[in-house]
Amino acid sequence: MRQFKRSTRLAEQILRDLSNLMENELADQVSGMVTFTRVRVSEDLRNVMVYYSVLGKEKDRPAIADYFENEKKHIRHLLGSNLHIRHIPELTFRFDPSIEEGIRIEQLLNEIKDNSKE
Repeated sequence: MRQFKRSTRLAEQILRDLSNLMENELADQVSGMVTFTRVRVSEDLRNVMVYYSVLGKEKDRPAIADYFENEKKHIRHLLGSNLHIRHIPELTFRFDPSIEEGIRIEQLLNEIKDNSKE
């Protein structure tokens, strides 16, 4: 039987809870579609790095980053009600461009494919 580290299990739980919060409680306050792509928890379970991606207008990105920075204590409080741990970790949000880059690469590949048919 494979053993999983507690930080890995906590990261998965935080990712699920953040996704549910974004879908239910925070969706009205954020313009654009925000997706949490990855969560990294420190070994001591005190700090969490949350990576997110935004599909929508590029001009909305700074506003979303500001929203997460200003509301991270509130989001931390909402997370704390679902987590059953002694100390709720500090949250840090970082933009993750991987989804946008994947879409751009797919578009380029489709263009190459269309050009080769002509």
